Amino acid sequence: MPYDKRQRFISDYHLPSYDADLLTSTRELAEYFEAGVRSGAPAKQISNWIMGPLLGQLNADGKTIADSPVSAESLAELVRLIDEGVISGKIGKTVFDDMARTGVSPKQIVEEKGLVQVTDTAAIETVVDQVLANSGKEVEAYKGGKTKLLGFFVGQVMKETRGKANPKLVNEILRRKLDG
Repeated sequence: MPYDKRQRFISDYHLPSYDADLLTSTRELAEYFEAGVRSGAPAKQISNWIMGPLLGQLNADGKTIADSPVSAESLAELVRLIDEGVISGKIGKTVFDDMARTGVSPKQIVEEKGLVQVTDTAAIETVVDQVLANSGKEVEAYKGGKTKLLGFFVGQVMKETRGKANPKLVNEILRRKLDG
């Protein structure tokens, strides 16, 4: 039976063999994964969250998947929030830690702590302009060929927005302003 399930995880969910092997190592883990997928999480993303943060937390606490303080449905909700761009992956890790500690739903944590990712281009552009204005030497160096400084600028914008700015938009805006 585990072999059949493993093969099905590979064919139906397009998971790599490694993921399928781990997720079918116990019946409970396989059921948890499938409950997450049924709750609307993309298979590979929930697989990553199960194999990384969830199992890491359970191992650290000496628990099994059956004792997980985070339900498959809650983990699926977290994955969807990241997938939909409501929160970033980095903020997702913070939300996951809170979920594991409190059992509160990810949506509630995001709302209570005001963690919604900033996707307003105008708002991000304002912060980018401020960072560039305050970083004259670095802007000169970037334009002089030190393009690795882009990471510095991204970091400054993320710092100013407390990690809430959409990183993809930050990169796009910075490139447009620095290269244009």
